[in-house]
Amino acid sequence: MNQHVLAAVAWPYANGPRHIGHVSGFGVPSDVFSRYMRMIGKNVLMVSGTDEHGTAIQVQADKEGLTPRQTADKYHQVISTDLKNLGLTYDLYTRTTTKNHAAVVQELFRALHANGYVVAKTQMGALSPSTGRTLPDRYIEGICPHCGYDGARGDQCDNCGRQLDPIELKNPRSRINGETPVFTETEHFFLDLPALAEALGSWLETRHDWRPNVLKYSANLISELRPRPVTRDLDWGIPIPVDGWDDQNMKRIYVWFDAVTGYLSASIEWAKRKGEPEAWRQWWQNPDAASYYFMGKDNITFHSVIWPAMLLGANGQGVRGGTPSAFGTLDLPTEIVSSEYLTMSGSKVSTSRSHVLYVGDFLAEYGPDALRYFISVAGPENQDADFTWEEFVRRTNSELVNEWGNLVNRSISMAHKNVGAIPTPGTLTDADATLLAASKGAFTTVGDLLGRARFKAAITESMRVVSLANKYLSDQEPWKLKSDPERRDTVLNTALQVVSDANTLLTPFLPHAAQKIHEALGGTGIWAAQPEMVEVDEEGAPSYPVLTGDYTTQQASWTSTPLPAGRPLEKPSPLFTKLDDTLGETGPSWAPIS
Repeated sequence: MNQHVLAAVAWPYANGPRHIGHVSGFGVPSDVFSRYMRMIGKNVLMVSGTDEHGTAIQVQADKEGLTPRQTADKYHQVISTDLKNLGLTYDLYTRTTTKNHAAVVQELFRALHANGYVVAKTQMGALSPSTGRTLPDRYIEGICPHCGYDGARGDQCDNCGRQLDPIELKNPRSRINGETPVFTETEHFFLDLPALAEALGSWLETRHDWRPNVLKYSANLISELRPRPVTRDLDWGIPIPVDGWDDQNMKRIYVWFDAVTGYLSASIEWAKRKGEPEAWRQWWQNPDAASYYFMGKDNITFHSVIWPAMLLGANGQGVRGGTPSAFGTLDLPTEIVSSEYLTMSGSKVSTSRSHVLYVGDFLAEYGPDALRYFISVAGPENQDADFTWEEFVRRTNSELVNEWGNLVNRSISMAHKNVGAIPTPGTLTDADATLLAASKGAFTTVGDLLGRARFKAAITESMRVVSLANKYLSDQEPWKLKSDPERRDTVLNTALQVVSDANTLLTPFLPHAAQKIHEALGGTGIWAAQPEMVEVDEEGAPSYPVLTGDYTTQQASWTSTPLPAGRPLEKPSPLFTKLDDTLGETGPSWAPIS
C-alpha cells in the first residue's frame, strides 16, 4: 500500500533569500521524510518551486530598481542554490513563471468556474494612496475584529484563525510603508467556499492521524467559511482565462491560488521532463498513493482547507456538482505536516522584523548537517521553538561532535590501528548481543516515527543508539585488550556494526555526514544522493535552473547491513567541527547577539 508517495513542499517566495525559519517549516522536515520513504522502497515524488508572482515581487523590484521578472530570476537562483546546498532532494524544484505552470493554473481556474465554484462579485479593495497599486490582503495588518489581536493580516488572523477581509480590520495599515489604505469598489472572482463546505467537512472527518494542532485548527474554520477572492488588481501574475477578463492588463489570478496549484503543475512538469507525460497521475489519481504537504503553520489554512476545496470543486464534488477538470479527478491530501514557528530570542524569525539568519550565510559558516540536526532535534515540530546561538553550540559540540562524531572516529581509528580492516568477530557476549539487538530494533522504532512525521522523537531515538554504543565502548575498553585480540576484535566489530546501523538511522537527517561515514567504513559509491542544479528550458521561453536528481541508484536502505570482515579501513577524518563556546555568547560577526 501507498507505494507512491507525494511530498508536496511549500513554495518559498521570491522576494529575497530564505532564512532558517523558513527551512525549519518546509525544507528539512520534507527532505527527512522523503529520504526515509525512498530508503524503505517507496516511489517518492518531491516537488516544489519558487513562488514568483504577486505584489510583493513588484515591491521588491521597485526597491532594487529591477523588473519583477529580473527580481524573480535573481531570487530563484539564490533560493535554489541554498536549498541544493542544504541537501533537499527535490525530484523537481521549479518556479511559477513557467508556461507549464500558467497553463495548469488556468485550466484549474476554468474548471472551478465552469462548475460554478468560482463566481464574480464586487468587493472593497485596498489601494496604496501613494502608489495607486492594489495592496494584497497579506500586506495589510491591523486589529482583528474578533479577538483583538494587533497584527492580524487582511486575509486571516493567525491568533484566532478566522478568515478576514482587509476592510474588517481595525486601524488597518500597509506592511510596506505603514500608510492607511484607501478602499474602493472593484469586481473580482471568488472561490465559493460555502458551496464546498459540506464536502470539505466530510473529508476532514476522515483525517484521524494529522497533528492535533492542524486538525483542530482546520475543523474550526469550516463553520465560518465564506467566499474568498481568487483574482487581484495587478499586472504581475497569470491572466484570468475567462472571456471579458483575459484581456484586462490589471486583473490577474491571486498569487495564493497560483502557488498552491504549483504542486500539481510541478508534478506535470516533472513527468514531461522525464519523457513520461502521464506519469504524474500515479501520485494524483491513485487510491494506493499518499500525499504529504509540508509547510509552516501560517500556511495551514491554504493547505488543509482552501487547496482541498479547490480540488473538490475542480473534481465537481461540491453541492453544485460538476464535471472533473481536464486533469481528471484528483486526490486530496493524505496529511498536512505543519510546523510551528522558529523564534529567535522570543521573536518570530522574520525578515520584516529584522530577526533573521539567512540560510546561505548559515551554510557557508557551519555546513548543512549542523543546521539539519538542530532543526530536527530542537526545531518547531509541535510548538514554537527558540533558536539561540548558545543552544546551537551546545547541540553541535555535545551531541554531534562529542557523541556521534567521537563514536565514529574512535571506533574506526582503533580498528584501523589494530587490524587495518573491519575485524573478524569471535564469540559474542551478552553485552555484545544486547547492543546489537538494540541497534537493529531501532529500525522499527525510528522507522515508525519517521513514517508518522515525528522527526524529533525519531532523531532522539537514533541518538539513543549512539549513546548506548559510546557506553559500550567505555565499558568494554578495547584499548586494554591487546593481550586478547579475539575479544578486542569482537568488541570493535560490534562497535563498527552499530556505527553502520546508526549511520543508516541518521541518514535522513545527516545525509552529508552519512556519505562520509559510509566511505570511512570502506564503502564505495553513492550512499546518500544529493540534488543537482540543471538548466532547462521551455519552447519560446528563456532557460532557467531547477533542482532535480536521480535518487534511485543510492545505496541507502532502511535495514541493518552486516559489515564484511576484512574490508580495508583508512584512518578517519573528523566529521564535525567543534564550535568555540564564545559563539553562544556573541553570535557570529554577520549575526551578532545584540
